[in-house]
Amino acid sequence: MLLAVACFALMDTVLKVLASHYPALQVAALRGMVALPLVFAYLTWRRAWGKVWRLRWPLHLLRGVLAVGMLAMFTYGVRGLPLANAYTLFFVAPLLITVLAVPFLGERVPHAHWWAIAIGLVGVLVALRPSPDAFVGLAGLAVLGAAACYAASAVAGRLLCRTDPPESLILWSMTFLSIFGGLLALPHWTPVLSEHLGLLAALGLTGFLGQIAITEAFRHGQASAVAPFEYTALAWGIGLDYAIWAVLPDGYTLTGAGIIIAAGLYLLQHENVQRQSAPATRTEHP
Repeated sequence: MLLAVACFALMDTVLKVLASHYPALQVAALRGMVALPLVFAYLTWRRAWGKVWRLRWPLHLLRGVLAVGMLAMFTYGVRGLPLANAYTLFFVAPLLITVLAVPFLGERVPHAHWWAIAIGLVGVLVALRPSPDAFVGLAGLAVLGAAACYAASAVAGRLLCRTDPPESLILWSMTFLSIFGGLLALPHWTPVLSEHLGLLAALGLTGFLGQIAITEAFRHGQASAVAPFEYTALAWGIGLDYAIWAVLPDGYTLTGAGIIIAAGLYLLQHENVQRQSAPATRTEHP
């Protein structure tokens, strides 16, 4: 999980650099396009091509649309925000997943979880700054929109994992991201400069390695034990912001991040305790 977070932080750094040269939708489409050759090679190595066709296509299409929205909005957000600020706002995604799990996954959320969600949203308000001008900042709202798309995609992914192989989620999310993102970006497409080809290669490689690492992390470890390491992204964001752009987060960002992370860790811990105390029959017949 630590490796996955590091790869995604480096990928987001490349997104931020490319966002200053190309439209956000084009950067989102390029993210999918440069990843596809690696995904094809991975599926060939896993001999998984025969498993990725008989699927629940409506949900895969939905995840493709959500992937375009998430990456386009996140790219737009990091173009105007330091990485640490963007990560702080994006940390609301696990809280949103809990909210969406009630109507779409049929999960029952205890009252304590709703309190944690409310506290996490307070942390978002703190990070956005307690002033009207800062609150309506388009970059901050774009990152929150990206977090909402990510949460919806994660819930759709959970539904798909009940019937479809995990390889199909990786393949079709990247494929539809490339197609839908490319079509939307086409009217304002900017020719890619040769000096940015190395950045595109890094974008594809870091995103692919991050996806493989996070899949292996959740395959070998309990979600409640692995997921908290996602918050190390804030340390990467602070370090990369300072090393590349000489920017450090202010007190509002760090305070908001602390509140959101505390709420997220409480949710994970409470869920783990409930799972351990559940009757054995519930785990044997999910």
